[in-house]
Amino acid sequence: MHEHRHEITGHNRAFAIGVALNVVFVLVELGYGISAESLALIADAGHNLSDVISLLLAWGAAALAAKAATERRTYGFRKVTIMASLISAVMLLVALGAITWEAIGRFFDPKPVEGMIVIVVAAIGVVINSITALLFVSGQKHDLNIRGAFLHMAADAVVSLGVVVAGVLIMIKGWLWVDPVISLVIVAVIIIGTWNLLRDSTLLAIDAVPKGIDMSGIKEYLIGLENVDQIHDLHVWALSTTEVALTVHLVIKDDSSAIHGVHNMQRHLHDHFGIEHATIQIEKQVTANNCILNKSQCK
Repeated sequence: MHEHRHEITGHNRAFAIGVALNVVFVLVELGYGISAESLALIADAGHNLSDVISLLLAWGAAALAAKAATERRTYGFRKVTIMASLISAVMLLVALGAITWEAIGRFFDPKPVEGMIVIVVAAIGVVINSITALLFVSGQKHDLNIRGAFLHMAADAVVSLGVVVAGVLIMIKGWLWVDPVISLVIVAVIIIGTWNLLRDSTLLAIDAVPKGIDMSGIKEYLIGLENVDQIHDLHVWALSTTEVALTVHLVIKDDSSAIHGVHNMQRHLHDHFGIEHATIQIEKQVTANNCILNKSQCK
């Protein structure tokens, strides 16, 4: 519990710093865009504002997930982290689609990067977005909600870097085609990670078994327990982007020690399979066929 609270505090700090940095950058970019009459900078400021919204969405979801359960919401708001990661993936794909559309348009109507001011501001964007992405680099490995925030900021850092590289090449070589080509390459690279985020978020939203959970190992462990004759109604799903739940019915040969062993089963499932919330129902052989959920009697 102490480690979990420490992790929440760390994420709150990361979100606060990330939001603050990006709000400042949006205001700076918008100001320079207006003063330089650069539509590209103004448009990118709008795009970066959507990233601020994405960070706030992920932050809010993480905060709601920490709230206690109620009689009406018996699992609390943990599921909102999955919803937030799904929305984040969709938003990022929409942003990538807009970049692709703009890049294709520039093949037919090439436009030079509008001076050194655009390159400098884009370089600042690389720094800001990279710092923000680094704040989430460790948490994104185990939390889809944090991964969504990380991908948004990493994507923006790469896009801004592309603007810098394209701007320098155009100024030196005059190659106007470099800008849309680099943009499309960046989109192709980012879309791979975004597609994985969308896929994983969708699977968790429909209560599929979370990635990394060893279902075969869980079944082997449960059926191999002493006095267990068979198992049925085994379900594993995500309570949130960081917590996994399990329910199962165990049919036992005799109940002399089964009830007292439930705690040990839960501890083993937690320590070896990453199951945070295990609900185990014990049934006797003579009554197993009367269980309304024992339809397939699968082992």
